[in-house]
Amino acid sequence: MANFFTDNDDILFLFDHLNLPEIAAIQEDDFVHAHEGLGNEYAPRNAADAVDNYRRILSIVGEIGANNIAPRAEQIDHEGNTHNNEDGTVTLHPLVQQNIKDLSRADLMGFTLPRKYGGLNCPNLIYTIANEIVSRADASLMNIFGLQGIAETIHAFADDKIKDEYLPRFARGEVTGAMVLTEPDAGSDLQAVSLRAFQDEDGNWRLNGVKRFITNGCGEILLTLARSEPEVKDGRGLSLFLNERSSRIRVRHLEEKLGIHGSPTCELVFDDAPGKLIGERQLGLIRYVFSLMNGARVGIAAQSLGIGEAAFRVARRYAYARKQFGVSIEQLPAVAEMVTDMKIHLEAARSLTYATSRVCDLEYNNLRVIETKPTTDAAEAKRRKELARSLKRLNGMLTPMSKYYASEMCVKVASDAIQVLGGSGYMKDYPVERHLRDARITTIYEGTSQLQVVAAVRGVCSGTFQKYAEEFEQTVYTDALLAELAKKLVEGRELITKAIAYTKERGGSYMDLYGRKLVDSAIAVIVGHLFISQGAKSERKKAVAKRFIDTQLPTIRRDVELICSGDVSAMEQYAVLAGPLPSA
Repeated sequence: MANFFTDNDDILFLFDHLNLPEIAAIQEDDFVHAHEGLGNEYAPRNAADAVDNYRRILSIVGEIGANNIAPRAEQIDHEGNTHNNEDGTVTLHPLVQQNIKDLSRADLMGFTLPRKYGGLNCPNLIYTIANEIVSRADASLMNIFGLQGIAETIHAFADDKIKDEYLPRFARGEVTGAMVLTEPDAGSDLQAVSLRAFQDEDGNWRLNGVKRFITNGCGEILLTLARSEPEVKDGRGLSLFLNERSSRIRVRHLEEKLGIHGSPTCELVFDDAPGKLIGERQLGLIRYVFSLMNGARVGIAAQSLGIGEAAFRVARRYAYARKQFGVSIEQLPAVAEMVTDMKIHLEAARSLTYATSRVCDLEYNNLRVIETKPTTDAAEAKRRKELARSLKRLNGMLTPMSKYYASEMCVKVASDAIQVLGGSGYMKDYPVERHLRDARITTIYEGTSQLQVVAAVRGVCSGTFQKYAEEFEQTVYTDALLAELAKKLVEGRELITKAIAYTKERGGSYMDLYGRKLVDSAIAVIVGHLFISQGAKSERKKAVAKRFIDTQLPTIRRDVELICSGDVSAMEQYAVLAGPLPSA
C-alpha cells in the first residue's frame, strides 16, 4: 500500500536527524503526565515512546494521503464546491467531505491540541510534516486540515469556558475553522480593518460588515478580527472574536480562482452576528492575530513543500522515461541541471521549514512553562526570560524566511516540472499544470513574498542572523570537505555583515529596496549550515551541501556587490524606468 511518509527518504532522514527526543521531552513535560488521567492515559512513557508514536501518526497520515486523498484530487479540482445562494451557505464537494471524515476517523483533526480535549498533543514540527504530506496529496485540502491553528489560538488565548466548549469539537472533526481577517479595503494592511464589533443592550457582542478572500470561510467556527473601539483607528482598536456559523453570517459568493479549487474562498457578510471575545479587548491584532498568522505562515511553507514534492516526482519520473535523441532526457545536460536544482532547492526549503518548526516548538513550550509553572529560582526565571526573548527574535526571522523561500521554491519547481514535460506538461493529461496553479497562491496569501522579506530583513539586519550563523560556526567538522564548506559559509556571513553595515548607513528605505537580496543571502548561509550538519551523517547530503554552497556563494558575492553599489534608480527614476502609465 502506498504511503507518502514512508516513501519520502528526505522526510525520513530529517525525522531521525532533528533530535525529536529533545522536542518530545519538552512537549510532554518530561513525561510526568503518563497514565495520570485527563486524557493522558495514552501519553508516552519516555522519549523513545513519543518518537515511535510520532512515526506511527505520520505513517497513518501518509497512508491516507496516498490512498484516499490523492486519487480524489483531480476530480475535486475539476468540480469544486457549491455556493447555495438561497441561504448563503456552501456545500463542500462530496469528496472533500469524505477526506475530512477519513482524517477525523483517524483522530487527526486535533493534531496539536492537548489530550484533555481529545487531541494528539503533537509538536508543531510533526504537524508541519503532516501538512506537507497532505499537501502533496491535495494542496487545497491542506487549507482545511492546516487551519487547526484556529483551535490552537482558542487554546492559547480564550477562557476555559470557551476552550471546554469548542476544542473537543475540533478534535473530533465535527467543526472546521477559518481566519476571518481580510476586507475589501484591508488586505495586507490589517490595521485598516473596519468590520464593526459592538455590544448590545444585554452586553453581548455583535459584528457587522464584510470580509473577503476568507479561506474556508464556510467553516463552522470563525476567528474574526473586528474594530471594537471605533474611536481608535489603528491596530489598537481591534479585538478578536469567535463566531459560530449561523444565518447572521452569509457567504455572498465563492471566489473563482486559478487553483486550490477544493478550498472554498468566501466573501462573508456579517449582520449583527453574535460573537464571543477572545482574550482581552484591543489585543486582537497586536497579539492574537500575529500569533495566528505566524503559525499559518509555517503552514503555507509546509503546503509549498508538498506541492513542490508532488511536482518534482512527476518531472523526475518523466525525465527518466522520456526518450529523445536516443537517450532519456535526464541525460541531456540542460535537463539534468534543471532536475538537480529542483531537488536541491526542495530539500533546502524543507530543511529551513523544519528547522523553523523546531524553533517554534522551543519557543512555545518555553513560554508555556513560564506561564503555567512559575519558579521561585531567580536564576532559572531569568534564564527562561532571556531564552524567550532570544527564541522570539529567531522565530521572528525564520518564520517569514521559511514562508518566503518555500513558496517561491514551489512555484519555480512546479513551473520547471512543466518545462521538463514540455508540451505534455501544459496539458491536463499530467497533474503538473494543477500543481503550478495551486502553487501560485502560496507566494500571496498569509502575506506576500514582499511582506515576508520586509519582516525577515529586520532580523537579518538586527544581529539575529549573525548570532544564529555564528552558533553554527562553533561546530568543528573532521571531514575535510565539510570543513572546507564551513569556511566558505564563514566567508558568506562576513560578506553579508559588510552589506548589512552599508545598508544600515543608508536607512530603512534602502533596506527595503535591497531586502530581498539580503534575505536570500542569509537564507543561503543558514541552509548551507543545515546541509553541512546533515552531510556529517549522510554521504548523499554531503554532495547536496557541496552543490548548494558552491552555487550559492557566487550569488552572495554578486548580491553583496549590488547592495553596496548604492544604486537607488528603481526608486529615484521610477517614472523613467517603468515608463508612462498605460492607458489601459
